[in-house]
Amino acid sequence: MAANKDVDLEDLIHTANTEEPEEDGGAGLDLATLIMVTRRSLPWMLLLIILTMTAAWLYLRYTPPVYQSSSTLKIDQKTQAGVLGLEELGGNSGGNARQNSKNLAGEIELIKSNLIYQRLRDSLDLGVNYYNEGTVLASELYKTSPFRVEYRIQDQRFYNSKLNVDILDAQRFRLSFLQAGREVSNEYRFGQPISLPGIDLTLYRTDVKFNASTLTPNYYFVINDDAAIARYFDENLIVEIINPEANTIGISFKDHNPLKAHDIVNKIDTLYLQEKLAKNSLATQQTLAFLEGQLSENSQKLQQAEQAMQDFVRRNKTYDVKSDLAAVTGLMTELQKKREELMRKASALAEVSEIVSQNRVFTREGETVEESIPAVALLDDQRITQQMTVLNDQQADMNRLLESYRPASTAVQLRKEAIDFNRRNIRNLLQSTRQLLNKEIADLNGQQRELEARMAQMPEKETELARLRRPFELYEKSYLMLMDKKVEFSIAKAGTTPDFQILAPASLPQAPIFPVKLIVYAIGLALGIALGLGLVATRYMLHNTVTNIRELERNTSAPVLGVVPAYDKEKLAVSKLIVDKNPKSAISEAIRSIRTNLEFMAPSNKSKRLISITSTISGEGKTFVAVNLGGIIALSDQRVVILDLDMRKPKVNLAFDAENTKGVSTILINRHSVDECVQKTSIPTLDFIPAGPTPPNPSELILHPEFDQMLAHLQQSYDVVIIDTPPVGLVTDGILIMRKVDIPIYIVRANYSKKAFLKNVNKLVRSSGFNKLTTILNDARAGGMYGYGYGYGYGYGYGYGSGYGYYEESQASKGLLNRLRRRFS
Repeated sequence: MAANKDVDLEDLIHTANTEEPEEDGGAGLDLATLIMVTRRSLPWMLLLIILTMTAAWLYLRYTPPVYQSSSTLKIDQKTQAGVLGLEELGGNSGGNARQNSKNLAGEIELIKSNLIYQRLRDSLDLGVNYYNEGTVLASELYKTSPFRVEYRIQDQRFYNSKLNVDILDAQRFRLSFLQAGREVSNEYRFGQPISLPGIDLTLYRTDVKFNASTLTPNYYFVINDDAAIARYFDENLIVEIINPEANTIGISFKDHNPLKAHDIVNKIDTLYLQEKLAKNSLATQQTLAFLEGQLSENSQKLQQAEQAMQDFVRRNKTYDVKSDLAAVTGLMTELQKKREELMRKASALAEVSEIVSQNRVFTREGETVEESIPAVALLDDQRITQQMTVLNDQQADMNRLLESYRPASTAVQLRKEAIDFNRRNIRNLLQSTRQLLNKEIADLNGQQRELEARMAQMPEKETELARLRRPFELYEKSYLMLMDKKVEFSIAKAGTTPDFQILAPASLPQAPIFPVKLIVYAIGLALGIALGLGLVATRYMLHNTVTNIRELERNTSAPVLGVVPAYDKEKLAVSKLIVDKNPKSAISEAIRSIRTNLEFMAPSNKSKRLISITSTISGEGKTFVAVNLGGIIALSDQRVVILDLDMRKPKVNLAFDAENTKGVSTILINRHSVDECVQKTSIPTLDFIPAGPTPPNPSELILHPEFDQMLAHLQQSYDVVIIDTPPVGLVTDGILIMRKVDIPIYIVRANYSKKAFLKNVNKLVRSSGFNKLTTILNDARAGGMYGYGYGYGYGYGYGYGSGYGYYEESQASKGLLNRLRRRFS
């Protein structure tokens, strides 16, 4: 019989512990608990929002603002198609866009080149930065510094170094800086030359008025080298293509000083304009220089011819020429024209030879060599023209190559050798042409001498007049022709316009682009809200205990018999009978309500009731409820006995300050009778039987027939038998006892019992057939969130060995846990 009972008990425990948990209302989102946690967390959420907004304010307060000034330029494709290479590509719009982007990228590189950087530095005096050193941040004094610095540096270590200036009064200041790890400091006067090892300085006062506010701050300045300035421009200058089809580019500059950013963008526009104008007028200037040289030379010769004619007329008083000299004169005139033409070619050869020796590009884009160098056109030699064109193209390629490669690179040296080879060919060609011209001039001179010999036979005056008139007329025609050319190129130079338009000039920025106050405050607010929601989510996830009766009803299928409020009058080390001492307290009234509810649950055909009280683990208050429920029932003139079957950790005897030398364990082994073990209490109708000495086999003792006999004997003597059973979540004893009673009661302690424990209650009801199982919420507070008021309890381990023992929690750790829970809940 006992063996069968063992098998049944083991099957029951196995079924209760291994059955898959059913989905219940507690598995989803507990809206009521979430609202409660949110309400409790509102002060912390508000504090987090205040902290994040304060952090946002501090970030804005101590982060230097960045301002950006921008302008938009439009490259004039119509007027500068040749310069920028934007010729029509046969209606290919995609090719046009790509070509435009390529050419605009070249313009961007020009704007970001060291050429513009150097001119920008010199024009805006960016070599020295002046600062006002604040408590946390230093602000740049652009055009507002009370002093300026003139310097000459020999020691490169003074570049990019901090030199402090303390203004003592309107005439004196103190200069200090670190040198070789030690501070160098001395007083000087404004305008006084300062000669220090490695640097010469002179500080001058500016137009800023000196007053108390000027003398208070600490100033310092930094002398920037070329690398620092180039790095500063590279980091803050943004030049980008806005629309390649419209040929528009944008120039932006970022700086902590809005006026400085505005001035730099405006100055870049100005310098870019000057550079483009200089580039466009370079070829015209070269042509004008050539024309000026030819005009000067021709003017001198024309003046000499005019003077000779004047001397002849003054001497001979006549211009009459005989008709028989017309033929000879005409022939000599023709010879003279040819000779002058050859002389001009010789002069042109000299000019071309001088140009060839120069390492530069001779033409503008879109022009031929003949158009840019009139001397080449004057020679009218296709070989020279072709060789000059090739040399010009090679020199242009060399210039483009030098933008990407160093002069010592192999590609540059190879290109240079090709240019030198072509230049030698041109010189050889010019030399052979010069020799040919000299031979032709010598032939003409021979013919000239023959004609002069013939003219010698004619009247001397006529001969002299004809000789003087020929150079005069030739020089006059040449002079007029050169003057016309000069006027044409002067007009072209005067009509040179920039190849871009400023569509949107730079404006003084009013608000910083970083940090943006609205965004920073929005991020701070969002972060505060996110942290607050994270706090709520964390507290909700950590909120895994039953806190109120609503959670108990929602998560269990067993009815709730009642609620026992927390006992705050005194701190109880162990469970005690308190209803007899405080019959009108809230806890007494609550237990009376439970007593009343028990009347409705008792079987109608039974006058005797057998009640078991259990819980999932130790510390949930089953002994406290059993003792005081027994006291309340006994006060209603019913005979009540409390049976302590928690033989592993007996507590009922401690509740009544009694001994535990004999009890249930000794009754079941027939050492004592039931009547011998019954002990009296302060309430006449309330008795109890302690657990007795701890046996090695509590579960086996309960399976003995003597256990049923003991219950039958007690039911004959008492109206109500209340059994304090072991926790069913830890040992097997309680489940068997619950099958023998009329009303099994399951204790759940507020803010102590885990919500997962309620699954055990549901398993007992659904799987084990405990349809009469009821629950009591113990230690409940009005807020449902505070610790256990009377502070007793002991803990079972989450497993038991062969000795069926479980351990007791230390009061110190339990008290600390209670305090922490009270503090952070």
